[in-house]
Amino acid sequence: MTVALEKLSFQDYLRHDDGTDTRYELVNGELVAMSLGTGKHSAVMKFLEKKFDREIDRLAHPWTALRGDVGVRSPQSGRWETSRIPDVVVLPTEQWKAMAGREAVIELNEPAPLLVVEVVSPSTVKTDYRSKRAEYNVLNIEEYWIVDPLKDCVTVCLLIDGLYESTEYVGEQIVESQRFPELKLTVAEILAA
Repeated sequence: MTVALEKLSFQDYLRHDDGTDTRYELVNGELVAMSLGTGKHSAVMKFLEKKFDREIDRLAHPWTALRGDVGVRSPQSGRWETSRIPDVVVLPTEQWKAMAGREAVIELNEPAPLLVVEVVSPSTVKTDYRSKRAEYNVLNIEEYWIVDPLKDCVTVCLLIDGLYESTEYVGEQIVESQRFPELKLTVAEILAA
């Protein structure tokens, strides 16, 4: 749902406070309210965040996984700005710590997240499969997971020669991750979270 009729700059977006707890993405200068996901949506996010963090700890990588806490600024496709809030993001711990005193948004001049996950809900199908896929591709996010409880699948998009190549996994198939090659999660496990 679009909230504002007037277009906002990115700075206006960061300052926006409508007195509610509603979270918004900025899409082409317009506030788009992020609806509360279903319990399953939240459970999948939490499950993946925990699994990623465990694997990060096991491998002693200087990374962190965060659930819905970091914005990712997208390049302007026109005159107006866009900033997304992925469901789960994996980024270097130092990059996360550098946001301690400012808005938790990865700027265009900063390194892209290492991995981004979006969990599809009925209201985000088009956005997750099309808009965010295009934006994350342009941002050079090397790995983008689309977890889709509606279709019972996980699509992994890997950046190869500047474009996403996607593989869809279903059922008991193990989701293959370039970022976490030893992590053995099946689609069924992820969706049963």
